[in-house]
Amino acid sequence: MRNLKHYTAALMGLWLMGLTAMARADLPDFTGLVEAASPAVVNISTRQKIPEGRGAGAMTMPDLEGLPPGIREFFERSIPQMPRSPRGKQEQAQSLGSGFIISADGYILTNNHVVADADEILVRLSDRSDHTAKLIGADPRTDVALLKIDAKDLPTLKLGSSDQLKVGEWVLAIGSPFGFDHSVTAGIVSAKGRSLPNESYVPFIQTDVAINPGNSGGPLFNLKGEVVGINSQIFTRSGGFMGLSFAIPIDVAMNVANQLKTEGKVSRGWLGVVIQEVDKDLAESFGLDRPAGALVAQILDDGPAAKSGIKVGDVILSVNGQKIEESADLPHLIGNLKPGAKADMEVIREGKRQNLSVTVGDMPKDDQATSGGERGSDRASNRLGIAVANLTAEQKKTMDIQSGVVINKLSGDGPAAAIGLRPGDVITHLNNQPIESATAFEKITSALPAGRSISMRVVREGRASFITFKLPGK
Repeated sequence: MRNLKHYTAALMGLWLMGLTAMARADLPDFTGLVEAASPAVVNISTRQKIPEGRGAGAMTMPDLEGLPPGIREFFERSIPQMPRSPRGKQEQAQSLGSGFIISADGYILTNNHVVADADEILVRLSDRSDHTAKLIGADPRTDVALLKIDAKDLPTLKLGSSDQLKVGEWVLAIGSPFGFDHSVTAGIVSAKGRSLPNESYVPFIQTDVAINPGNSGGPLFNLKGEVVGINSQIFTRSGGFMGLSFAIPIDVAMNVANQLKTEGKVSRGWLGVVIQEVDKDLAESFGLDRPAGALVAQILDDGPAAKSGIKVGDVILSVNGQKIEESADLPHLIGNLKPGAKADMEVIREGKRQNLSVTVGDMPKDDQATSGGERGSDRASNRLGIAVANLTAEQKKTMDIQSGVVINKLSGDGPAAAIGLRPGDVITHLNNQPIESATAFEKITSALPAGRSISMRVVREGRASFITFKLPGK
């Protein structure tokens, strides 16, 4: 019996060792990748002149304020002090980031925010040599910058395809978090095509790779050692890594870099519309079987959309055969088109599918702002609980609206108040019908169906959006 126990224990041990070996065999070995790629990853520092009194007299790292006190004090002690300038002169601030070499003659990719407003850009190579870099160009909308140093026969990185990247795939980052050069971190692709607030033109790669201040501008690799992205942003409540990192797809970055190199600027397609997401209720109100597409909430005057027949209330379902699952897909697709190119679109209009051909315009340098008749009843007694009035000629001109009605009063317990409407809001469409007058509004309101989603287009402070609501039975 004793021998049998020993035999069983030995078999169990061998089995566990086998499982451990199998688990280790399934994990990637990054050593070869790191050895081959590290020489082409660079540290970037910048100097910017700032008025006397605004600087702290010392170099500071980004986001140290968000770190725990003990860690913050460690880094502050580690940062060399800079001498204060004589009174009346200027001090210099320094920031740190990362980048990588894409050509042997010295072209380097990094983030725009790493080098923005810099008076001097310094690049430190893996051999510890320092070079002053020239800014070839930068594109704030994609947060991409192209630098050039005077050097030859430099090591370069292989560029991959971010389109072929798959969710769940292993990825690796090399950079200089908090100035620690050539730090390596790894993880997986968490998602693709992420849209972040105020970042309409980049379908970000989301990863769980540990990224911290100083990693910005560094490369994101796949297991083949190919660059698939530029590490750009993190989501954090502490100032440090929390498991959500975002990288610019290399396909997007190289499109920008090539334009900066050849043209000195970036041109991208533009429609001149304000769009919003189609949720379940909006999908029902517009006759869609599921939420999808980009809902046109507003059209800018004299823009490509206005000239091509796109209308407010259209739901754009595809562009040149590429489906739009979320509204954020539309800016990516249009932005990748050259100004003057044709965009064939499938849209839902008044419950019916239509095909439109739109000539894409050139994105303005600065995003454009979306930016006497019968009177309505003064009683908030209709089914929505609001009183409306026709727009005056002056209001139409000021708001750049052709038709609609303005809310004068709301019933405190009415449906309109419940969905957040307020006096001064302008209603231009109700139940997929344009509102031409207060009389038309009352007529449409009286015929609204009960128990299903109803859409309403509202303009507030120059910004248009669709909302949905349901009315109880009559």
